[in-house]
Amino acid sequence: MEIHDGTRWQPVCTLDDLQPGRGVAVLLGADQVAVFRDRAGALHAVDNRDPFSGAHVLSRGLMGSRGDRPTLASPMYKQVFDLTDGRCLDEETAPDGAPAVLRLWPIRDSAGDGAGSAGAAGSERAGLAGQEEAV
Repeated sequence: MEIHDGTRWQPVCTLDDLQPGRGVAVLLGADQVAVFRDRAGALHAVDNRDPFSGAHVLSRGLMGSRGDRPTLASPMYKQVFDLTDGRCLDEETAPDGAPAVLRLWPIRDSAGDGAGSAGAAGSERAGLAGQEEAV
């Protein structure tokens, strides 16, 4: 798997590292990113930091759906986030007053077993402020 850091694609893990419905946390420079493969095989990558608790725990969140949209529930206070746009579906603002939106990271399977991105499978979002090195 590779995540785009705003400058280039960075290798982070293999498809075999991702069990459908479960997340893994990866470091991308100084950023913690939660990476998921849903049961349909689509790939998702979001910030690992929960905007409500401040804890880096979203990789341990519960994947689900609302309608046809994939979601992620925080393991802390159970707020649900839409994985297609990062919005919190339960509350508009975090306790600090900031919008309750997760940063989405473009992700792809570099081995050619499938492609996806945070947002919508098969699309790649660019223009993210990124880091220089993957760790």
